[in-house]
Amino acid sequence: MKQQAYSLVASVFAAMLVAAPATAQTMNKVVGTWRMVSAHIDPQGRNAPAYGPNPHGWLVFTEDLTFVEVLTDPRVPKFASDVRGQGTDEENRAAVAGSMGFFGRYTVDENGEFSGNRVEGSTFPNWVGSERTREELRMVVDGDQMIENFRRPEGTDIRIVWERVK
Repeated sequence: MKQQAYSLVASVFAAMLVAAPATAQTMNKVVGTWRMVSAHIDPQGRNAPAYGPNPHGWLVFTEDLTFVEVLTDPRVPKFASDVRGQGTDEENRAAVAGSMGFFGRYTVDENGEFSGNRVEGSTFPNWVGSERTREELRMVVDGDQMIENFRRPEGTDIRIVWERVK
């Protein structure tokens, strides 16, 4: 009987150890899929919509601390050609100005709050390898809403409102 009790205690303890990482991961407040609700850019004190009046975008934070973010302006016209590499200068310029995609790794602090990221790939090559801390990038979660405040190196502020996808 004692042996069975020890086995039961050992089994429960082992199960707690296995569950511990999952419990720690649930502390991550940003993990999940987010849909862009609005985006505004504030160059020189002007509050203008970024990616148009009805922007499209997704932001995904995985449990293993990777992320991918894609932002698009649905007003960008389609290319005349169905071959991606054969857009005109004007088409290419509009596509680049009206979209942004990047991915990499992110960190959270001991409270599960976003604390920074490192961009490993981007449609804007200048961002590859960049690291952002809370000084440049804040992601604040309040229930199923997240506010992203980003300051570009030249000082332009960007604010994006995200909604958790269920």
